[in-house]
Amino acid sequence: MKNRNARRTIGIVGALAAAALVMAGCTGGNADAAGEEKVYVQAIGDDPMGLNAQLVSGAAASMFSAQIFDTLIRIDDAGELSPGLAEEWELSDDGLELTLQLRDGVTWHDGEPFTAEDVKFNLEEIVELQTFGAALASRIAGVEVVDETTAVVRFTEVFGPVLETLAQQFMIPKHIYEGTDYVTNEANMEPIGTGPMVFDSYESGQQVVLVKNPDYWEGEVQVDRAVYPVMTDPNSRASALFAGEVDRAELDPSQQKRVEQDPDLELMTEGFFAQAITVMMNGLSPELTDPTVRAAVFAALDREAITDVALSGLGEPTTGFFPPSLEWALNTDVDFERDFPRDIDAINEALDEAGFPRGSDGLRFTLDVRYISELSEVAATAEMAKSQLEEVGIGLNLVGTSASVFTEKVYTTSEFDLSFLRSTVGADPSTGIVRWYACNPNRAAASNPSQICDEQIQAAADGALGTTDRAQRGEHLKDLQQRASELMFYAPLSWYYGSFPTVSSKRWEGQLDAVSTTNTVPWTTMTLK
Repeated sequence: MKNRNARRTIGIVGALAAAALVMAGCTGGNADAAGEEKVYVQAIGDDPMGLNAQLVSGAAASMFSAQIFDTLIRIDDAGELSPGLAEEWELSDDGLELTLQLRDGVTWHDGEPFTAEDVKFNLEEIVELQTFGAALASRIAGVEVVDETTAVVRFTEVFGPVLETLAQQFMIPKHIYEGTDYVTNEANMEPIGTGPMVFDSYESGQQVVLVKNPDYWEGEVQVDRAVYPVMTDPNSRASALFAGEVDRAELDPSQQKRVEQDPDLELMTEGFFAQAITVMMNGLSPELTDPTVRAAVFAALDREAITDVALSGLGEPTTGFFPPSLEWALNTDVDFERDFPRDIDAINEALDEAGFPRGSDGLRFTLDVRYISELSEVAATAEMAKSQLEEVGIGLNLVGTSASVFTEKVYTTSEFDLSFLRSTVGADPSTGIVRWYACNPNRAAASNPSQICDEQIQAAADGALGTTDRAQRGEHLKDLQQRASELMFYAPLSWYYGSFPTVSSKRWEGQLDAVSTTNTVPWTTMTLK
């Protein structure tokens, strides 16, 4: 039955791809000259829960929003800012006033003009509903519309990552949302934006279709139609990509060895915020209350072996808490290789001295480990951790569950000792990495689950939020990393890129062109062969 379903799904995609080739005339670069439609096909793993990431969380919503909407300021995978819908901006010296100069002549997909009134509406009404926007919105005193292309945002207090957070806010149209229930507005599934692609149709379980924006402010969009077939089976996605039936898809890491052997395929390693495979420890577990024991557990995890085997080599073993791309905030005095060497004798000695001798079965204690089963690379990491920790007398009871159960057991009820997870670093440390170390008294999901609330770490986190000066913010974040190394309750094991899409160059060239904002396709620069 599974094979029949796979063949059926591949057949659907094959039909779409064949139609695309027919529409392109199979004439390569002459397609545009002949007036034929140029089609791009990207397989997606499931139906999107929504297409507006301002009001619906999730990877699919973010991906589609990045093609349909625009942000005022753009941010790339290295955290560099560049103009978006705002061609210029100026932040006052005290960090309490931001002036935005908007592009003139930008229109929404329905032809209505984009103006400063839209900016005011978004910042005062919508941003607070977005995951990373709530902290920014809570500090907005108001937005003044000076004229159609000028808006002044005033803040009640300084917010360190103000520009980086603003760069994650997609602008949605005031004339479509004002006076409605924002969350249930039907435009969330039939969005109207200012971006390079325009929503065309959505068939549940089948496909999402976007078409080019003929009036895109940044230039001529090279793709006439983008088709996103829903392919839930990872093997089917892989087969379709290898066959040239789709141009882009996310593959299981196990498929990357085959990708390496195909000259037309390449795994993307840029264009997205860094991801990490991480280990989290429950600081109130009886065996893990002592930082020395937690440090020993971390040291016993072979990050290089995990990267090479569990992650199929699709990452870089970590040497610190922050990725190298965050050079301005990285504490180079923290060195995992030096501070937490995998010296089995030394680790055994530390555990003995901590009061955990081996029992008759060779084990000192056993820890309950939770992870999300569907994340194959995380499951493989947990399996390797089991064998690695056994070397120092620590047993692991592996418990793989759905994401919803993981969230409840790890964040809400703290029914775990260790947990492994794949997470995204984010646009700025204060809105991304720091949440895994700062105090979490309300037990918010996707935040520090250790039950450790350290005054020094919190002071450093607050300090980084309290200034917009990057050098000063960097010093606070370096202090946070130093204290985190002393407590060791959360740490990245590998900077991972195996979950990024793989692209095929059989039909389209330039898919790997640099983009000024994350999670987007280079619509204006790539070309059909």
